Amino acid sequence: MSKILEISDLKAIAKRRVPKMFFDYADSGAWTEGTYRANEEDFRKVKLRQRVLVDMTNRSLESTMIGQTVSMPVALAPTGLTGMQHADGEMLAAKAAEEFGVPFTLSTMSICSIEDVASVTSKPFWFQLYVMRDREFVKNLIERAKAAKCSALVLTLDLQILGQRHKDLRNGLSAPPKFTPKHIWQMATRPLWCLQMLKTQRRSFGNIVGHAKNVSDLSSLSSWTAEQFDPQLSWENVEEIRKMWGGPLILKGILDVEDARMAARTGADAIIVSNHGGRQLDGAPSSISMLPKIVDAVGHQIEVHVDGGIRSGQDVLKAVALGAKGTYIGRPFLYGLGAGGKAGVTTALDIIRKELDITMALCGKRDIRDINRDVIAE
Repeated sequence: MSKILEISDLKAIAKRRVPKMFFDYADSGAWTEGTYRANEEDFRKVKLRQRVLVDMTNRSLESTMIGQTVSMPVALAPTGLTGMQHADGEMLAAKAAEEFGVPFTLSTMSICSIEDVASVTSKPFWFQLYVMRDREFVKNLIERAKAAKCSALVLTLDLQILGQRHKDLRNGLSAPPKFTPKHIWQMATRPLWCLQMLKTQRRSFGNIVGHAKNVSDLSSLSSWTAEQFDPQLSWENVEEIRKMWGGPLILKGILDVEDARMAARTGADAIIVSNHGGRQLDGAPSSISMLPKIVDAVGHQIEVHVDGGIRSGQDVLKAVALGAKGTYIGRPFLYGLGAGGKAGVTTALDIIRKELDITMALCGKRDIRDINRDVIAE
């Protein structure tokens, strides 16, 4: 890990260590992947003002997200199948985030369960919820998150219908993987990954198997998930979830100003400007291009965060400058996890913190809370 300088280094190592189907799952988008690429490319278009001869000592990256103190305005995003990038992946990432002082968000579609993550952490983490047709299961998930003392609920709004991801279909993605000749070959060429997986029993969706009705094994899980995402999810359901949860609520998947205004009226604590990492509507605008418009529309009413395309500390600074009170990294921490487990996640966070700190200084600022659009070059 000591020779790794940027997130792309972790990505290269993860590609060598993680079976292709799972690496591709983390590193792909829907259809042509145009929105996936735009998320990264549009960050590069945002230019910063270089300032000189200012005091750059005693810098601070500490901030808050929904009232919670964070060591920098970055959270680990909810990502499905994280435990397939590395054995016990969610547990390792949560521990790394806790030690670093940033939030970890556990996905509904995680490999390690809510209880698994709670067993290895001492501070509250966040839980991301998909609303299923089986409302009893949803209620049960929320109660489990409460019992685990999760400090925020992240409600995903943009996955009522699953976007088509060509790489996943071609790879025959599943968790655990099917034992076809192609999959066996992929795993056989990743011996360290296989060895780690043999040491854990966590190889399927821990929040679902044994908790959802009539889902006790992989075959029943497959049919259950195919029919459970609710295409009728509405703003009324958001209100129901808010009351059921009763704690800090973050709405993820806002990419339109009109939707942002509606979200601000729900009583939620924050929204995440996001296009699901380019994995849903291909052809949608990048998250960073919509961020300032949404901040201008509702930033005075609700806390605005952003997710999608962040690959460096400079990207974090640009997002904060354009009005985000918090940012989320998904792929960067997954690359770190695949490359080196918990140490790899810590390395990814270290890279982003160092880049953020140096960039802030070179823009003539000492406190992340003072960053605004003044640091953006016209």
